[in-house]
Amino acid sequence: MRHQHVALIGGSGFIGSHLVNALVDLGKTVRIATRRRVHAAHLTLLPVDVIETDVHDPVQLAAFIDQSDAVINLVGILQGHRDDPYGPEFAKAHVELPRKIAAACEAKGVRRLLHMSALGADSQGPSMYLRSKGDGEKIIRESGLDWTIFRSSVVFGPEDNLLNQFAFLERMFPVIPLACADAQFQPVFVGDVAKAMVNVLDLDAANGHVYELAGPAVYTLAELVRFAGATIGKHSRIIKLPESLGRLQAMTMELAPGQPIISRDNLDSMKTPNIASGPLAPELGIDEPASIETIAPLYLTGNSSRSRFNAFRATAHR
Repeated sequence: MRHQHVALIGGSGFIGSHLVNALVDLGKTVRIATRRRVHAAHLTLLPVDVIETDVHDPVQLAAFIDQSDAVINLVGILQGHRDDPYGPEFAKAHVELPRKIAAACEAKGVRRLLHMSALGADSQGPSMYLRSKGDGEKIIRESGLDWTIFRSSVVFGPEDNLLNQFAFLERMFPVIPLACADAQFQPVFVGDVAKAMVNVLDLDAANGHVYELAGPAVYTLAELVRFAGATIGKHSRIIKLPESLGRLQAMTMELAPGQPIISRDNLDSMKTPNIASGPLAPELGIDEPASIETIAPLYLTGNSSRSRFNAFRATAHR
């Protein structure tokens, strides 16, 4: 079945911006929900509809997805107040919103739903983030819709908060005290994430499947920090913190204004290796996942706008 009209929730963020481009390239009609239109200003030059709406309001959410053929949910957060099994922020974004989306789809007769989750999502997982993602998955699985769930590792690419943040730390500090330095990750390129999602959007065989999204190699956290530093010509000394000092560092950062660089819940998430159980499913259409060695130098060392173009060009082999 061809799903021409796509409603995208969380479409103005890092992954969403790349996914919007991929959907437009396929000729899809795309509408993007945003609380403030200015947050999606970078997408307004594309042939898409940017609609100011509160997706947490069931009435506004139902109106937003009305007349759509498919809904894609990319909403996710990394920080929230601590509680058991998870705080109100995680509950709102990862559990209550998927429930509202599933209900709105059922009410409006929208059968197709793509949902972004995370590797390690588990209702009994070690962190609030993973537990809330696991409960959100459960709601989608039990919805009765034609759903597909994506479990992604950490995502890299232009504008990412992964390698760009590590490069910033390397530029600023000669010594980096690093908690969970041996935690494992399998970073996946944002362009591959977008490609995988658009490739299964119209694939009936993908209904009811959970797909892992990961890159070609596994790295420790310390290796990723060193890679970012080496790429920009900086070589800060990394001091691996024991668990007690790592948690003290994270707690201190939580008390500072703004979003913390790392939280205790992030450390809890890193107890679960962020790696795939096997190769990418062939129906995702990604024969050779892009590596950080191929892509990251193009945006860590260059002009932001041109590096984004170069990153896309590299994956297109041009």
